[in-house]
Amino acid sequence: MDQFTGSTPAGESAKLYTIGDLAREFGVTLRTLRFYEDRGLLSPRRDGTARIYDARDRERLSVILKGKQLGFTLTEIRAMVAEERSGNGAAMNLKLSLDQIEDQIRHLEQQRGEIEEALAELHARRAGLAVAA
Repeated sequence: MDQFTGSTPAGESAKLYTIGDLAREFGVTLRTLRFYEDRGLLSPRRDGTARIYDARDRERLSVILKGKQLGFTLTEIRAMVAEERSGNGAAMNLKLSLDQIEDQIRHLEQQRGEIEEALAELHARRAGLAVAA
């Protein structure tokens, strides 16, 4: 439910969103959005106490969540978003170098190995408890 409308410099209608609109659309909590704002990742304008997000904020949130899904830290995502803000105004996207991608793949594969080891140990302990019961 978009309660607000504005206009872009080109004169086209731009949607504005409340914090609840974005939380529902992206399946995150209000607290998450406020946290991202506190960390400087989002910067909605204020209308009294209400936060008003524009299409750029919505796009930035999408990029933040994609970065989180790919396992990047908020610090890493902040750097990516900062690079994007200083760009030519093109659509926001995760700008990843080959080195960043390779490093993240190694990091995630290491985490997967650690998770698989932990799962194997837990399965073994569960099996041991089931036999003892």
